[in-house]
Amino acid sequence: MASGIFAILDDIAALMDDVAVTTKLATGKTAGILGDDLAVNAEKATGFVSSRELPVLWKITKGSLINKIIIVPIAIALNLFFPVVIQYILILGGFYLAYEGVEKIFEYFFHKNQHIKKEDVTNLENDPIAEKKKIKSAIFTDFILSIEIVIIALGTVVNQPLWIEIFTVSIVAFIATVGVYGIVALIVRLDDMGNFLILKSKGKGILTAIGKLLIKSLPIIIKVLSIVGTIALLMVSGGIFDHNIHFVHHISLQPEILKQIILGLIAGSIILLLVSGIKQLVKMVKS
Repeated sequence: MASGIFAILDDIAALMDDVAVTTKLATGKTAGILGDDLAVNAEKATGFVSSRELPVLWKITKGSLINKIIIVPIAIALNLFFPVVIQYILILGGFYLAYEGVEKIFEYFFHKNQHIKKEDVTNLENDPIAEKKKIKSAIFTDFILSIEIVIIALGTVVNQPLWIEIFTVSIVAFIATVGVYGIVALIVRLDDMGNFLILKSKGKGILTAIGKLLIKSLPIIIKVLSIVGTIALLMVSGGIFDHNIHFVHHISLQPEILKQIILGLIAGSIILLLVSGIKQLVKMVKS
């Protein structure tokens, strides 16, 4: 009896060791997309009044966990029975990410003067409808990025037993959510940390200097993340096209990052034109 228990424990230890190895490999493969995910979602989670930042971030985090719960079993099932479908899902997701990235660029250059007044921005931040819309957009973008993360993680364990695939992909998906949104939470609360340090040091000494630096750096970090997040959307989408569309993959352009950004810009511009055309057509029909 005792020997049987020890044998079971030994099997469990061996299982955990295999999962640890595959998880480390899968995490390394998804590191790039996780960095893009961080940049995109940090930009998505900002722009709210201070009292709403963490509640909004928590809602997005819960949405992200639900995304993973939906995506992981579907991805594993599709990989088992209809692996070719995954490629088309990735390409469709790539078009959406490209569209979102190009739309941000378009909005910046052509509609950036629409919200000049500070009170207008404040009213927008306090608008529950606008808040829900931004949360919904963030969760949907997370859904597309989560598909990419899960598929990449799944690709690293494709020749492993099914239970190793399930454990590995599930762990990577969980780490992606907790790690990304944990860092985002730290970023959006930098100003509170700065104020705490200033109060703690009573406005004197090195802690005060650090606190002021944190407060001043927050808007710069958010601005940088907004730019990086937009570039990340184009890179991720371009990378999807590059790796999943045969004739695109053979287009020679160096460096590869530039190729991916250009592909994202082209695809996003096409979708933006189509969406704009459809909107204009709907307006004409209504009028």
